[in-house]
Amino acid sequence: MKNFAMTGASGYIAPRHLRAIRDTGNRLIAVLDPHDAVGILDSYFDDVDYFREFERFDRYAEMQRRVADRSIDYVSICSPNYLHDAHIRFAFRIGADAICEKPLVLNPWNLDALSQLQVETGRHVNTILQLRLHPSIIQLRQRIEAAKAGKPHEITLTYITSRGNWYLRSWKGDLEKSGGIATNIGVHFFDMLLWIFGAVRHSEVHLSEPKKMAGHLELANANVRWYLSVDKSDLPFPCEPGKKTMYRSISIDGEEFEFSEGFGDLHTTSYQKIIEGNGFTLEDSRASIEVVHMMRHAPAVKATRNQHPYLTRR
Repeated sequence: MKNFAMTGASGYIAPRHLRAIRDTGNRLIAVLDPHDAVGILDSYFDDVDYFREFERFDRYAEMQRRVADRSIDYVSICSPNYLHDAHIRFAFRIGADAICEKPLVLNPWNLDALSQLQVETGRHVNTILQLRLHPSIIQLRQRIEAAKAGKPHEITLTYITSRGNWYLRSWKGDLEKSGGIATNIGVHFFDMLLWIFGAVRHSEVHLSEPKKMAGHLELANANVRWYLSVDKSDLPFPCEPGKKTMYRSISIDGEEFEFSEGFGDLHTTSYQKIIEGNGFTLEDSRASIEVVHMMRHAPAVKATRNQHPYLTRR
């Protein structure tokens, strides 16, 4: 049985990590979150020490190294994006490995520094890239790899997930803290596409606003027109409270690729692989971190070709 600590226990993604820790037969001993709405913990564990202040959490975690059977093996990082780097460093400092939600970090040079720290400390960071574990996506990658090389595949990615006014007023609406739309809601799709269709050859951004972005990626084996939005007016159906508020579509060569099902246990599968020593590494995340960083800093240019269909409606 491994001992876990967690940062960001009150957030959206935390329950998936809590379930994964429990379902892999491990123990959560401490959590950090400045927001005390962490009652979700009781649904998974009944004896977790909770801290609002990092300093007290830090001291507690350090003290556990001296207590039999209490040393922390892993720190699960579900905190806001801009804190990931610091919380990974914290994990290394207390002698633990890190399991970090995406995006692993906001800037490519953060990866370089963490890579050096891995060498110096002997600890490791594992990142959650759960789409790479989805059966339909694995099958798609195998199909693409088996196909004879030919003209690039034509892909249209559309992801719209409605968010209220709170979004832009939270850390997610702060470019320096979240990395913006491409990073916050798009990085896992870009990782998937790069994993399947190869490295980036060219990137353009055609639209860059706080609530939506669009552009074109030329990959080694595909052209990708992409559109990401948290604006409910972009949904292809009325947005009503309590009803569906998300639209996801990926078409490949004019054919819709369906992978809506099969997400339920992917975090648990990720944890199983990490504990076995087969998790996704810092280097596995590099290509997607680099491309969303490039998108974040690129000026929006007028699309002369390869424009996402949604842009013609503006």
